[in-house]
Amino acid sequence: MAILLLSLPAAAQPAPQKIFKAGAATSNITPPLGELIVGGWKPIPATFIHDELHARCLVLDNGDTQLAFVICDNVGIPREVFDLARKHIAAQTTLPPENVMMSSTHTHSATTARGESKVEADVQFTWYQQFLARRIADGIRRAMANLEPARIGWGGVEEPSQLFNRRWYVTDPELRKNPFGGIDEVRMNPPAGNASLVKPAGPIDPEISFISVQSTSGRPIALLGNYSLHYVGGVPASDVSADYFSIFADRIGELLPASSEGPPFVGILCNGTSGDVNNINFREPARSRKSYEKMREVADLVARRVAEAHQHITFHDWVPLSAVTRELTLKVRKPDEAMQKYFAEILARTADAPPLHHSHERTYAERVTRLANGPDEVTVLLQAFRIGDLGIAAIPFEVFTEIGLEIKDQSPFADAFTISLANGSYGYLPTPAQHRLGGYETWMGTNNVQLDASERITESLLQMMEGVQGPESSVQSQK
Repeated sequence: MAILLLSLPAAAQPAPQKIFKAGAATSNITPPLGELIVGGWKPIPATFIHDELHARCLVLDNGDTQLAFVICDNVGIPREVFDLARKHIAAQTTLPPENVMMSSTHTHSATTARGESKVEADVQFTWYQQFLARRIADGIRRAMANLEPARIGWGGVEEPSQLFNRRWYVTDPELRKNPFGGIDEVRMNPPAGNASLVKPAGPIDPEISFISVQSTSGRPIALLGNYSLHYVGGVPASDVSADYFSIFADRIGELLPASSEGPPFVGILCNGTSGDVNNINFREPARSRKSYEKMREVADLVARRVAEAHQHITFHDWVPLSAVTRELTLKVRKPDEAMQKYFAEILARTADAPPLHHSHERTYAERVTRLANGPDEVTVLLQAFRIGDLGIAAIPFEVFTEIGLEIKDQSPFADAFTISLANGSYGYLPTPAQHRLGGYETWMGTNNVQLDASERITESLLQMMEGVQGPESSVQSQK
């Protein structure tokens, strides 16, 4: 008897279920002693490693699209170094290099990966820049090797107690002098508890945003947090340290708690929009603390708040992922004739001559001269990610908080946050209104691009977020 075998038409075959995967890893980027620490006015050689520096990597894969984050313990990394890392990633993995979001934490206690200028492209890499790019790619490769079926969730919690806008209206004109021979309307980091303090010149963003990934059995794989706090500090001048970012990374693993089974848990904290925010309460007189004391306090509090909020987020078995990048060309600021003449007179004096108007006037004479002789334009890379109904923007500047708040408010996503110093490091990004107030972050040589750059960047990113949002996709969720 013949047996008739029937097969369903191709269109009627059940579609294979898409599997969401995640993998994470760290890559050590600590340089040897003797390399220069940046973050203060003058670089100094490193003499002690308090804690190792890392590139912390997270890769997401939903079966259609792969995205990755790399958060590096560094004050600011040029685009060219990140682009070199992307070349290694493209050559050594299947991950689309344009889908990798790389950023610096902005620790002020790391050795430099910068070149001579923030607006001139590096054409010859230092040994550390080459090492850093290679180690970023190594971290991505290790994270991809750790990919496993996973679930993802995200959320946020407010913690305003550690955030203070550092730009202040003050009545004393001596506190408002600038290196250009003038008087500003506001002062960055005024003397704490000073009688001339009036009010802060800008807001804070109290939200700690976070993304959490866990295995399908519930084992924590990684957590990426985002907080708009510049850094904490309290580090001896010649120590190398990743600041509170790395303490948070360790502490959040303890609090979730992370398992010792499987690949090691990776905690990550990236810098939000903190260009005008730090951890100093200027209303109160400064008090002495032991090295690293305040840093541990802040990291512990931020980690505990995230761990509390983590108990209430929804985990999804699958979410849509997408990414978009866009290049934006900005004009570089240039000194006018009067400023060039003023600084030429400053530079004509001996290096040990007492300042005429401001203690840093010679530093800015050198910076402004470099800008005058440098390129007229700079092209920066902007990036937007979609993870379900979460939107993430990436900006290669030290971004003022009000810019991040506007992106959150205007974003088409239900939730959103911004990562600063991502895909480059071009200096501060104030708003036009803050430019009119003056202050350190607005000075030419601290800020390097056209005065309305924040508006152009925000407009571009909101358009990109509209584009990356795409059509609604089904999301499988589990509490």
